[in-house]
Amino acid sequence: MVLRGARRGGAALIARRALAAAILVAMAVRYVYAAGFADVLDTPAQPSLIAAKAPLAAVAKAGDRLVAVGQRGHVLVSGDGGDTWRQSRVPVSSDLTAVFFADAQRGWAVGHDGVILATVDGGATWRLQLNGIVAAERMVAAMERAVAAEPSSARAKALLDEARRFRDQGADKPFLDVWFADARNGFAVGAYNLIFHTADGGATWEPWFERTENPKLYNLYAIRPAAGTLYIAGEGGLVLKLDPVAKQFRAVATPYNGSFFGVADGGATAVLFGLRGNVFTSGDGGKSWSRIDARLPASVVASARDAEGRLLLADASGRVAASADGGRTFEPLKLRPALPVSGLADLGGGWLAVVGPRGASLARLLPQ
Repeated sequence: MVLRGARRGGAALIARRALAAAILVAMAVRYVYAAGFADVLDTPAQPSLIAAKAPLAAVAKAGDRLVAVGQRGHVLVSGDGGDTWRQSRVPVSSDLTAVFFADAQRGWAVGHDGVILATVDGGATWRLQLNGIVAAERMVAAMERAVAAEPSSARAKALLDEARRFRDQGADKPFLDVWFADARNGFAVGAYNLIFHTADGGATWEPWFERTENPKLYNLYAIRPAAGTLYIAGEGGLVLKLDPVAKQFRAVATPYNGSFFGVADGGATAVLFGLRGNVFTSGDGGKSWSRIDARLPASVVASARDAEGRLLLADASGRVAASADGGRTFEPLKLRPALPVSGLADLGGGWLAVVGPRGASLARLLPQ
């Protein structure tokens, strides 16, 4: 099924009608699920003629392809720079939140219901590696072992109670981001301190629930390396960085207690971005942070690096700013057409692939 993208029919009326149709389809699907008691973990994503205009959460490059993910298990692949999109076969209909590729063929997508999906053919087909039911069971087993090893540990007992609560509540915790260092080693992070690690490409996923300094179990929104350090950005000002020797994520102090939605690599600096346009940089491994005026008034939700090597940040309203000095200063740019953003990828030549509530679109970056 081929779906036309923004260059070939991006009129506002068509977009509005497509979005309205997407909402009606979503309502119909939810009604069918409710009436028939279908479990989204057992229901493959349904083909849709308007999938490219339905809400999408993230987009990534897979070699010369683009792969976007979104609601109801939709995965879309474009081999022509976003002009057309083809819907992929996906074994679940859970909402998907993030996608990452280690190379042109091998990638992972994560989402609601504790779902982790994997592809080995550039996003054309996907298989389920983990779901929330299995994830919770593994968390309980891991924490039972931790309590057995340290019977006097109040923290281990508290985390075991939380793991059991996860299990009792069912597969309702979403993964919110995924990242791989290579084709074998990666992490998936999500709500309420949900974190899993794999060292074999996802054949097995190990809970790291007790390996974070996150006593309030804040949401973990994003995981990315920056300036040689692996960081997690989270709720309530939480920022964690990996101690590779101890295999623990240690909390680092920041001057802001609002949520951070992402981490970007500025080369010699780490760049944190989040709620209400807040952007901070660190050049000393997270020991200190400086607030940067990126001139983005809304919550900053996405980043990319363009063909010129500039770091791009985008806020939810579709404003974009570029930095050519590692995040120390930013220049505002125009996105045409102006679009709400949840994810973006650079296509070169001043073009971006943009995904968000209106689906997948192409947009130009222009001077302010």
